[in-house]
Amino acid sequence: MSFNFTRFLFVIFLFYAVTAAQPLKNGNEKMNWIAEEYIKLVLEAGLYIPNYVDAYFGPKEWEPSENAKKEVFPYKNFSEKIDKLSSALAGIDEKTLDKVLIQRKKTLGKQLNAVKANIEMTNGAKYSFDEESQKLYDAVAPEFSDEYFQEIINKLDKAIPGEGSINDRWSEFKKEFKIPEDKTDDVFKAAVAECRERTLKYFDLPENESYTIEYVKETNWGGYNWYKGNSHSLMQVNMDFPVYINRAVDLAAHEGYPGHHVRNIMLDQILYRKNGWAEYCVNLLFNPLSPIDEGTANFGIEVAFPGKERMKFEKEVLFPIAGIDTSRAEMFYQIQELMDGLGNASVEAARKYINGALTLDETAEWLSKYNLSTVEKAKNSMRFIETYRSYIINYTVGLEIVRKYIESNGGKADNPEKRWQLFKELISTPHSISDLVNGME
Repeated sequence: MSFNFTRFLFVIFLFYAVTAAQPLKNGNEKMNWIAEEYIKLVLEAGLYIPNYVDAYFGPKEWEPSENAKKEVFPYKNFSEKIDKLSSALAGIDEKTLDKVLIQRKKTLGKQLNAVKANIEMTNGAKYSFDEESQKLYDAVAPEFSDEYFQEIINKLDKAIPGEGSINDRWSEFKKEFKIPEDKTDDVFKAAVAECRERTLKYFDLPENESYTIEYVKETNWGGYNWYKGNSHSLMQVNMDFPVYINRAVDLAAHEGYPGHHVRNIMLDQILYRKNGWAEYCVNLLFNPLSPIDEGTANFGIEVAFPGKERMKFEKEVLFPIAGIDTSRAEMFYQIQELMDGLGNASVEAARKYINGALTLDETAEWLSKYNLSTVEKAKNSMRFIETYRSYIINYTVGLEIVRKYIESNGGKADNPEKRWQLFKELISTPHSISDLVNGME
């Protein structure tokens, strides 16, 4: 057999091509192993950490058995496992990974760091409010002074009609916009239908996707999305307090379309099932993905209803269904826009309480003053803060950073196509909130 130099070169080229590609494959396979171990670890940790695992839709065999919980929190075992996984992840050479896998590695590393912090806190570690949010959510909320909130309240004092204290006037004025209880379901179904129709213009959701609404009481949140897997969600609405007309679109978009329901479908169908990234078959509350979860859910309201489209829809569709007079609707929306500036009051209340600056009762009184709520509702908000602690930052910090990121990249209200494009990319790719901040620098 004669020597064929051309064939020899081809064989050498093929050998090096396969060899060069192998580390990429091995790097991703190693992350797949780390992700699987991560899921098993957080599911087991969820036996000890209340409210930790929000949803799980991965393999049943990865779930811990019913008798897996030990009498004593196995801190050392958990700590050693997470250190082993973090070390293995750090050992993956990024030069062997493409851009998408580098981002996966970066985000998975932050998820592992958050697990470490959760384990340490469960074992008794104490952190300040900002330290805790940095460790768990990769973010720190800016501070706002009492004077900041008072300035907004002074404007509200002039805007809210009636007589008496500002809290009493606001409470009385809002009554005009309360959804009658027997109309609540009709109003919410109409809001969800509109949000879904607007979302489907830009998202190809699975044919079997579904979304149901349930009305509950005795909870410490206003609305909640429970993702059940297989593209189905259950939204629960808290009926402990009056539900006002603006809450229908808020919750329909935030919890549903294009908010949590759509985000969870994207993570489930694309990152978990299509890409095979197991870390996305679980929803963890105390996790660096949470600011983007809540930020995109909040900004999704603006994406679905840019400019004055929301007010137009509510006045023309939801007000008549609820039987609410529209004569003072413009005033209601103007006041509500000012009220949005008080959204950070809940964050400051949580910071003061967790840092020990105020007692529980003192914080509730402070929140009642600067959030224009009743003391009863402020105490209910404190139940949320006691349960979820620094999670409260995700609604405000997440919204602000998501909005800035999308708008700084061209997704402003006057360019809806670009806005939806960036929004879709954001809810279907692996990121933490600091990635967005760095993307604007």
